[in-house]
Amino acid sequence: MSWNSVCKKDDLISGTGLCALHNGEQVAIFYLGSTDQVFAVSNFDPKGEANVMSRGLIGSAGEEIFVASPLYKERYNLETGACLDSEELSLKTFGIRIENGEVQLAA
Repeated sequence: MSWNSVCKKDDLISGTGLCALHNGEQVAIFYLGSTDQVFAVSNFDPKGEANVMSRGLIGSAGEEIFVASPLYKERYNLETGACLDSEELSLKTFGIRIENGEVQLAA
């Protein structure tokens, strides 16, 4: 598997999103500094039909970590992209890692 660097780890702020361009697509990247976890999902909100997911709020429901859309507040699991509030909605997810201080997405 090949990886593309999209930003530096130092660009990430814990608990907030960052938008990066990856293969011509906007990707919302979320960093949880307390656990050093990173997640990558499509920046496109399927209900609001706008590229805004990187501005969403991170939260949790039980064991699930989610991002809530800033438009209509649907919650999306950051690992699977599944919407917790509507079975019809989902976000595309991306393989992500931090390697040598670089945030990388699977090509």
